[in-house]
Amino acid sequence: MIRRQLGGSGIEVSALALGSWRTFEHIPREAGVAVMTAAREAGIDFLDDARYDDRTGTAPIPTGWSVVLFGELFRAAGWKRDEVVVSNKLWWELWPEQTAAEELDASLGRMGFDHLDLVYSERPSQGLALEDVVEAVTALVRAGKARAWGVLSWSPQQLAEAGRIARAEGVPPPCVAQLPYSVLQREWVEDAAMVAALE
Repeated sequence: MIRRQLGGSGIEVSALALGSWRTFEHIPREAGVAVMTAAREAGIDFLDDARYDDRTGTAPIPTGWSVVLFGELFRAAGWKRDEVVVSNKLWWELWPEQTAAEELDASLGRMGFDHLDLVYSERPSQGLALEDVVEAVTALVRAGKARAWGVLSWSPQQLAEAGRIARAEGVPPPCVAQLPYSVLQREWVEDAAMVAALE
């Protein structure tokens, strides 16, 4: 498996990641373990998970069952936590009642982990300033809850501004951007403004 540096984070990952968006709760447990095992045997050591609401109508909790399953399947497949790069998301949908640290702690507790390697920040909620996002997420890195941070579906303007804020504050900038991209949907990544922001 080809390996790559994850931006400027110093973290090395497999070139392919195994995502789990609306997957494991829709397939039998044995199939989920088989997927995780096959990924491990193929040399994939970058696992991307997220907390989201149940869409099956069968989960024992309305939100977060996805991360419970991820943790269970992770352990059942024989992964060793210190040999894998695990990412998850901050959605901000309960902010300001729930802080970034509280949101992340809840996901970590459901996963059965004590930290993430990478935490992605979704676009800030209405009224949440980029300065506050950068401060909150980099505080998670300082606290050891995550090793690095990235952004999820941010605009080029938001990404460029977050980089400027991080440099001005002397804190780590986002090291990676997870953006909508496919053979059919290329403009978000290949847009000139996004290319400039990523550079």
